[in-house]
Amino acid sequence: MSRSSHAWWTPGFARAYVVTMRPYLLFVSGAAGVVGLSFVHGMPLSRVAVGFVALFLSYGFGQALTDCFQTDTDSISAPYRPLIRGEVTRAQVLTVSLIGLTLVVAALCYLNPWILTLGVAAVLGLLTYTRLKRTWWGGPPWNAWIVAVLPMMGWLAGGERSLASLGRFMVADSRVFLAAVLAVFFGYANFVVMGYFKDISADRQTGYRTFPVVFGWQPAAVYGDVTAALAAGLSLFVVARVGAGVWSFVLLAAGFGMHVYAQIAVHRSSDEKAVGGPIAYGVRALILYCMAMAVANQASWLIALLLFGALFELTLRLRPEEGQV
Repeated sequence: MSRSSHAWWTPGFARAYVVTMRPYLLFVSGAAGVVGLSFVHGMPLSRVAVGFVALFLSYGFGQALTDCFQTDTDSISAPYRPLIRGEVTRAQVLTVSLIGLTLVVAALCYLNPWILTLGVAAVLGLLTYTRLKRTWWGGPPWNAWIVAVLPMMGWLAGGERSLASLGRFMVADSRVFLAAVLAVFFGYANFVVMGYFKDISADRQTGYRTFPVVFGWQPAAVYGDVTAALAAGLSLFVVARVGAGVWSFVLLAAGFGMHVYAQIAVHRSSDEKAVGGPIAYGVRALILYCMAMAVANQASWLIALLLFGALFELTLRLRPEEGQV
């Protein structure tokens, strides 16, 4: 342990690790999980709560885990992060992250043991993400499938369901659910592509051949346009097919407006330091799409999800670094 790093048991370590988790992005995994949970009707509130909390926390542990393998580029583009500043060590963050992810998967397996297979796959995906991020073709889809697994876990958490029944539900019984999973996939892929804009210089210096590094700003912005359009279209398909009330369409429209704003802003800019705002609006759009799909399935969740969205905005506002996304 370096001289400046915090000991495991100190408040300083806890604070540094929480910052590493990016608390405002826990709402991404929470929203993705809620989509899957919403497709299960009549689920006991206690089961919903356990599933939601586990899925909500999963992003933070996963984010901290992947940070351990990207200190080269983060030291240039994000020098404020505790891992880069030496406030915590790589061994500490790896250990706590793996323990946290194990507990998350264990809680979900308590609801349905079949989730173990998806949980192990997701953790392995996180451990191998950095290698894929170094390629122009691998980063966004690889990161996105890991997040797209969360709605599937949410659905499985609903009861005695197997992976085979999940497959049948997605392909034969409810292609609406398949569309919802794909909406999460493309919405998160958009977030990944957008996030690469702020790291172009650092990634170029450290050998990360991300899409913007290889093809340039405007082609990458078009890549973002395509993923944003697919996320919006698939979300609209879900909300329309479920036959939802007006609030689902309001949430969907708000998300679409934010996505349009974010994409136009990226096209008009060429400054890595100025894309934090558009990226944040892209995250808002993804969360709103998930909220819209969830409310379409469970209208009684509207107030809880509006509070969820408000807490996201508060957490985003309180982040320790304004440019952190």
